[in-house]
Amino acid sequence: MNGLRIPPGIRVFNTIKDFRQWRRQLLLDRKTLGYVPTMGALHQGHLSLVTQAKAACDHVALTIFVNPAQFAPNEDLATYPRTLQADLDALAQHFDQATVLVPQVNEMYPSGIEPDVAKQVGAFVEVKGFSHQLEGVTRPHFFRGVATVVSKFLNIVEPEEVFFGQKDVQQCIVIQRMIRDLHFNVKMNICPTIRETDGLAMSSRNTYLTPIQRKYALVLYNALKLMEEMYNTTKHAPTLIAAATELIHKTQQEAQAECEIKLDYISIASPDNLREIEGEITNGCIMSGAVFVGKTRLIDNFMVNVNL
Repeated sequence: MNGLRIPPGIRVFNTIKDFRQWRRQLLLDRKTLGYVPTMGALHQGHLSLVTQAKAACDHVALTIFVNPAQFAPNEDLATYPRTLQADLDALAQHFDQATVLVPQVNEMYPSGIEPDVAKQVGAFVEVKGFSHQLEGVTRPHFFRGVATVVSKFLNIVEPEEVFFGQKDVQQCIVIQRMIRDLHFNVKMNICPTIRETDGLAMSSRNTYLTPIQRKYALVLYNALKLMEEMYNTTKHAPTLIAAATELIHKTQQEAQAECEIKLDYISIASPDNLREIEGEITNGCIMSGAVFVGKTRLIDNFMVNVNL
C-alpha cells in the first residue's frame, strides 16, 4: 500500500476492524449499504454493479481481494492483474463516493491458505450439487474458494444488498443457494453481463489477450449466439450444442496459423439444478461455455427464458 494515492471521495480500509467501525456507524445512522465483491482490475462491468448498488442503497462498499482459495496450483494467481491505484482512480472518476476494503491474505485466512486443498486448514464453505459441474469440471475447487470468501465478506460487510454479474452465472447460482441455506440476511442482485461493442463479455482476464487473440475471442460468444438464434426453430438441446461445437471447430481451423483455440465445454443446462438437458428444452435454460484462446480462458453464458 506504500505510495498509494487515495482519490477524493474514496475511502480505503486495510483492516477488517477499521471497516467494521465504519460499518457500525452506518447502522447507527440507519443508512443502507450495497456491496460489490471484486478481485480488482475493475472494468465497466464492475462499475455497472457499483451504479446499481448506489441506486439501491445509501452507501456502496467494494472489496478488492485476489482470493487465493479459488485458484488451483496451476492457475494464474501470481499473474492475475493487480491494479489497485487504477481501480481507485476509476471509482473516483465515475462516482462521488465509494468505500473500499482491501484486506490482507493473512487476515482473511488466519489459519493460512495452501494452494493444495488437501493441505488446507481452517473453515471452508462448499455448496454441494451446484459446484462440480460446468466450471467445476475444469476448476474442481473453484466454487469452494468462492463460497468461502463470499461468506467471509458477507459476515464482515453485513450489507443489505449484494451485487453480482450474470457473466459468472454458475457462481451466482452457487452464492444464491449459499445465502439461502446459511440464512444470510442479504438481498442478492444478479445484474446483466456488460459487453464490449462487438459482444465480448467484459472480464479482467481479457487484458491477457494479444491483438491477434482478441480477433478470435468472440468464438464463444458467436457459438452461444448461434444456439440462441436456433432456439427459435428447435428446442432440441443436442442439436443446438452440435451446431455451436461445429462453429467453434471451424473457427479453430481458421485461426490455427495465428493462435490456438481450445474448446473446454459447451452446455445447455437446467437453471434449477445445473444438470445438462439431454432432450427437448421445456422450461428455459442456461446456455454456457468456456474456451481457451491462447492461454486465456474465456467464459460466457446466455439465459433463455430464465430469471434467477
